Amino acid sequence: MSNEAAVLLADILPTSYEVGVLNGRVRPGDTVVIVGAGPIGLAAVVTARLFSPAHIVVIDKAENRLQAAKMFGADTTVLAGTDDPLSAVRSLTADLGADVVIEAVGTPQTFELCTALVRPGGRVANVGVHGKPATLHLEDLWIRNLTITTGLVDTYSTPKLLDMLVAGQLDLGHMVTHRFGLGEFMRAYDVFADPARSGALKVVLAG
Repeated sequence: MSNEAAVLLADILPTSYEVGVLNGRVRPGDTVVIVGAGPIGLAAVVTARLFSPAHIVVIDKAENRLQAAKMFGADTTVLAGTDDPLSAVRSLTADLGADVVIEAVGTPQTFELCTALVRPGGRVANVGVHGKPATLHLEDLWIRNLTITTGLVDTYSTPKLLDMLVAGQLDLGHMVTHRFGLGEFMRAYDVFADPARSGALKVVLAG
């Protein structure tokens, strides 16, 4: 296993797998929607595919990240601000909504979008770290029998993910887009802070 794969195993992979895919109880034949195509969202695409969902839909506002989502296995992408996510998901699901929606951004708007995209009886798995309050619209949600989960990664899945990486079951080869030496910290942070311009997904510093 490469050092870069090991770095991802220590960070985004168990987070997406445990807090997103496992908490969301992704099952074969599900329609899975992932809101946010940053590294966490992309790792959720990779690990959701382990459970053979019927569709994986990724929503993001950056076209380059949506292209990355397709490369990692998304079936459908939706450009937020241009396309209507609700119409796109309903057209795939006979107007019912997604079985599982994974929130991978951490804003009030994206959380509330997730609760609008999920079908009755569905699951919303919140992975994003929220710095502001989000409204829980119980006036709409109380009758829909939803399950909403959130939490911090425990990394109990790391040994299993390690085995899958070594066996070649998880392809993370395109996740690291930029590499810098240890003396280039500030440049690396600048690149990572402006992904719309730089196209950065994960940035690795190594000696």
